[in-house]
Amino acid sequence: MIELQDFRAARRAISDHVRLTPLFEVSNFGDTSCFANRDHIPEMFLKLENMQVSGSFKARGAMNAALALDPAQRSAGLCTASGGNHGMGVINAARTLGVPVKIFLPTNTPQPKVKKLRAQGVDVALVGAVWDDANRAAMEHAHESGMAYIHPFADPKVIAGQGTIALELLEQQPDLDTLVVAIGGGGLIAGVATAARLLRPSIRVIGVEPTGAATLFESLKANEVVTLPSVNTAATSLAPRQSSALNVDLIGKNVDRIALVSDEEMQKSAKWLWKEFGISVELSAAAGIAAVMNDRLGEKSPGRVGVIVCGTGTDGFE
Repeated sequence: MIELQDFRAARRAISDHVRLTPLFEVSNFGDTSCFANRDHIPEMFLKLENMQVSGSFKARGAMNAALALDPAQRSAGLCTASGGNHGMGVINAARTLGVPVKIFLPTNTPQPKVKKLRAQGVDVALVGAVWDDANRAAMEHAHESGMAYIHPFADPKVIAGQGTIALELLEQQPDLDTLVVAIGGGGLIAGVATAARLLRPSIRVIGVEPTGAATLFESLKANEVVTLPSVNTAATSLAPRQSSALNVDLIGKNVDRIALVSDEEMQKSAKWLWKEFGISVELSAAAGIAAVMNDRLGEKSPGRVGVIVCGTGTDGFE
């Protein structure tokens, strides 16, 4: 189990290597025609992790996991499989520590992310149709090469690193009633929900998944790790076919509900963020906004809502 002391230790460890990202209060919503319930739009605060080092929250978990390795293991280098953002986080950690790095990507990774990773001048391999295929290749490479493999969402150190967002958020806005968090493999929401509940047991946490990749939704319904036969979403950062037992356990204990949103709803939300506020996000990072816009937070009044805007990009509104 991950305790509050683990999140605080992670925050101390990574504080010199990541940014304390701003919390943006949406005081003027502009064009609200895209909101399903225009008469009851909640107070909303956006945690702008799209402004984080490497472009997403992934820098937190990757750095915490890398710093936790023993020096001998770390010196062999780091490798991982990624939909793009975790890869950038691991590259950032490797550069900070001065060690080699190799990133495995599935072939469905959006081309802008592939180009961004390759522009870093590191070893990038495109393997398999989906993330799960790339992940198998990354684990095999780590075993053969001696590189340290950093899992994007099933490593307790990664989860603790992601959970540092909750520590910051609840200092920036202590009276939030609801947190809305996008779900890919589940590491972000597992960390954020666990840390938030340890600090404020009454806070509601809502997860958001694409309708075409409802991995945690199905896992919680079955009360076990479910492997989807396939996924169908353009939000590739939210599209692993399987999570992990640790994440299913943490999410089951600390998340109130999981909302599902369509790719079209995410795209409308990303376009709204860009049009009204000049905030540029990838499609996946608009999932939380989409849940708010489409009134998917449940029957209970959400009160003051914090939404984690998890990564930058342009595919959300192009």
